[in-house]
Amino acid sequence: MFNVDRVINGVKRKWIKTEVDLDNHVIVQQVDTQMESPSQFIDDYIANLTTIPVDSSKPLWELRILNLKTPEAEAVAILRIHHSIGDGMSLISSLFACCRKSSDPGALPTIPMQKQTDRPRNRRGVLWLLLSVWSVLRLILNTLVDISLFMATILFMKDTKTPLKGLSGVEHNPKRIVHQTVSLGDIKLVKNAMAVTVNDVIFGVMQAGLSRYLNRKYGEVDKSKSNNLPGHFRLRATVLVNIRQAIGIQAIADMMKKKSKAKWGNKLGFICFPFTIALRLDPLDYIRQAKTIADRKKLSLLALCTYLINNCVVKLFGSKVSSCLAYRIFLNTTMSISNVVGPVEEISFFGHPIAFIAPTVYGHPQALTVHFQSYINKMSIVVTVDPNVIPDPHLLCDDFSESLKLFKDAIILNNSVIANSN
Repeated sequence: MFNVDRVINGVKRKWIKTEVDLDNHVIVQQVDTQMESPSQFIDDYIANLTTIPVDSSKPLWELRILNLKTPEAEAVAILRIHHSIGDGMSLISSLFACCRKSSDPGALPTIPMQKQTDRPRNRRGVLWLLLSVWSVLRLILNTLVDISLFMATILFMKDTKTPLKGLSGVEHNPKRIVHQTVSLGDIKLVKNAMAVTVNDVIFGVMQAGLSRYLNRKYGEVDKSKSNNLPGHFRLRATVLVNIRQAIGIQAIADMMKKKSKAKWGNKLGFICFPFTIALRLDPLDYIRQAKTIADRKKLSLLALCTYLINNCVVKLFGSKVSSCLAYRIFLNTTMSISNVVGPVEEISFFGHPIAFIAPTVYGHPQALTVHFQSYINKMSIVVTVDPNVIPDPHLLCDDFSESLKLFKDAIILNNSVIANSN
């Protein structure tokens, strides 16, 4: 295991080997198991944790256990890890590497791998050459445009002030973390019916849910109108992209192998995903528009470029300058979003079956962060907010789940209409 030397008077940070005393890291909290609202107690407990820094005198992680029964689980374990140890992919991999299949205690969890796009076999001819040249030109043009917008965001381009947008200093406020579970099967039903990806559906859910929430917020002033949204405003999500060569989440053992394509640590790039906030007559239009934007973002090397630029900044100017640039990106955008693929079967943590997984992050200058985490046939929507900015995170969660329900109902209605016409 490793620990971090403190920075004193500008002394350079470095990693050193250290001994780990589990008693200093595993904390079994004494609680009243007969309390009236254990879920509320857990929410308050986690909110209080967000105000307490991780103790830097020991390895930067801790596991807190609350033996409280909730509607979803018999007990709750809170694993808190400092982001300097690794990015989300590394950290979630370490968690899954500690788990085993409930049906086979000797086997690691099964993580679905991203399918590779089939490439055309016939690569000869003028048409193929023209298409290849056009794709390269689009890739270069999109990348240049995205880098320009990215630099503008660092320098001056800010999102519009909305009921979701936090101000400088929001990173120091306590955070409220709530989650809701929806059906992964419903997401895949919509995905298959519209021939899109899971990410497209998720971005559609985000776009629809944010539109519903903001329409309600703006309608608190004038309740006589059905559409209370302003004519136009800028609302973007910062998306952290895993740029590792290996696709998916690898077991920690694979990450530590020599010459492994999977690397430990922070290997992330940035993209900014713009949301169009509006009320749609056809709810599926949210997904269609999200797919258009997502396809455009896929044909760009912005994530890789931002990762390489950040590495150069760290080497030339130090981590403080890199942190300032990242701070500007988060501050000038409204929110962060991520989607992590989880095990396809039930897993256990040292013999204890896991009911749900709800990852999140805090400490960056945004009032809203949304994580999507799949597990078996479920999808957890984890919403982290500054309650001073967003006092009703449960309503926001409801808007996301209700949006998915509207997508599903629209698909079923369309299928029934097609069946009747036949």
